[in-house]
Amino acid sequence: MNKVQATEKPRQRAPSKRALATRARVFDAAEKVFADRGFDGATIRMIATEAGEPVGTIHHHGGGKDVLFQQTVARRAATLSQARLEALARLEAPATMAAVLEAFIRPFFDLALQDPRWRNYARLVAFVSVDGRWRDLSAECFDPTAEVFLAEIKRLAPHATPQQTAEGFVFTVAAMLALLTSQGRISDLAGSSQAQAAQIDHLVAFCAAGFVA
Repeated sequence: MNKVQATEKPRQRAPSKRALATRARVFDAAEKVFADRGFDGATIRMIATEAGEPVGTIHHHGGGKDVLFQQTVARRAATLSQARLEALARLEAPATMAAVLEAFIRPFFDLALQDPRWRNYARLVAFVSVDGRWRDLSAECFDPTAEVFLAEIKRLAPHATPQQTAEGFVFTVAAMLALLTSQGRISDLAGSSQAQAAQIDHLVAFCAAGFVA
């Protein structure tokens, strides 16, 4: 046996379809339980029950609760970021404030329309956004894309200070998450329901007007 062969590490076997399906089930369950209970109210046992798996399986795929929560938040972040950046890249020049904000907002709704579990993710993002414990996680998962959009917003609103731009962006994120997670509340207050497409148009116009103001 030569030295190269002696030092070669054994190749790791790719996860089986069954293992991948179990992992997806674990993270879907974690996403739902964390969305329903928040980080503090959720337990590994609740997640195991939701997934229909033993507690040991949850630990195997997700580690402890802290790590599982962070992995659950990170799991969909890249998909959302890619959809937003692609929407921004498709804009025709000169882009308007409303068009830039729509490129940020609408992909989240489109993903939720394709898979309702994205609404659980929206609730999870809302928890992360308001809890200082997860500032580093939020920065890692969402800030690179946010910075791209902030640069476009600054270009379109040069009169705004960095503070005003940041505030407007956070207000926009909050309004987007509210619509994603609280459409029933809007219907209750309005006494009627409205098509989601019209609500998104209203949201974009509302946020764009805020930046212009």
